[in-house]
Amino acid sequence: MYELIPVAAAPELDDEAEQRFIEDWPEFIFHDEGVAPYRERRIEYFRDWEFYLVDADDRRLIAGCWGVPIAWDGTVEDLPGGFTDSLARSVESYEAGVEPNTFVLMAAAVRNDEQGKGHAGRVITAVKEQALARGLSHMIAPVRPTLKSQYPLIDIAEFMTWTRDDGLPLDPWLRTHVRLGATLLAPATVSQTMTGSVADWEKWTGLALPATGTYVIPDGLTTLAIDRSTDAGLYQEPNIWLQHA
Repeated sequence: MYELIPVAAAPELDDEAEQRFIEDWPEFIFHDEGVAPYRERRIEYFRDWEFYLVDADDRRLIAGCWGVPIAWDGTVEDLPGGFTDSLARSVESYEAGVEPNTFVLMAAAVRNDEQGKGHAGRVITAVKEQALARGLSHMIAPVRPTLKSQYPLIDIAEFMTWTRDDGLPLDPWLRTHVRLGATLLAPATVSQTMTGSVADWEKWTGLALPATGTYVIPDGLTTLAIDRSTDAGLYQEPNIWLQHA
């Protein structure tokens, strides 16, 4: 049996979680400067929206997830711009006293040695139940489709329409969500923005970037723009918005 528990209830798992849950993410994903102004306030306001999935018998760490509550009117037009904008809306709305009605699932991860066992579905289902129990009527997510990195030149709006013969999404992470009752809503064309010097990007990607131009990078969902005249690299990560029933 598995149990979704608040992160605050198991501080002894924090170090392991920090190590385990960054293994599958590219280094550049942690360098969105738009997140920085909200990071500490998000933790202060919404610590109770961070969870671990553990084995109920021995408390072994299996997976984790976190999210934020926002107000959303249920239309595509009122969706946040993506990951970073969701974080900003949640913090600013909380400070303004706006009553939330929607849970935004910002990230979910399963440890490498437990993948392929249905744990992602368990986490998503359990956190959806938590949101409903707390009076939030919607759950949405700006999803990072795992297969998109193999098609970085394809527009995200086109990629989200790609399906298999059975009608399910071609992307396996989108497919997991759809099988749990989710509906794809819209592309988030600029969900996050990562900037850095040329040296930063060479370190983050492991590539030599000797000239100004557009580069395909490892694990990138789109391309990286390098301008050596200003010593700057710009990467704008697309996601896909979906809503859980």
